[in-house]
Amino acid sequence: MENDNNLKALYIIVNAGFADEVVEIARQAGAGGGTIINARGSGPVHKSIMGITVDTEKEIILSIVNEDAVENIMAAIQQKAGLNSPANGICFIMPVEKCLIKQ
Repeated sequence: MENDNNLKALYIIVNAGFADEVVEIARQAGAGGGTIINARGSGPVHKSIMGITVDTEKEIILSIVNEDAVENIMAAIQQKAGLNSPANGICFIMPVEKCLIKQ
């Protein structure tokens, strides 16, 4: 990846258990892969089980993608794993200032 200006960091946050499916959706739309990070939500709605507060388990997929593929990937995520799906996925991008990749 020679031109760092064309790279974007794509973050996709989904309910736990959906990360592998979402990585495959992203790959089919042009991503090379992704890193899956376990996380938990801390929104205003918490579940309480026998007096113990349980936050929603989440997974974050981080992928460095070419700017040309970002719109296709985000559209595929929205359509197949967006907020109206069981994955409850959201995604956003951030610019990549520099990326060092050994080839």
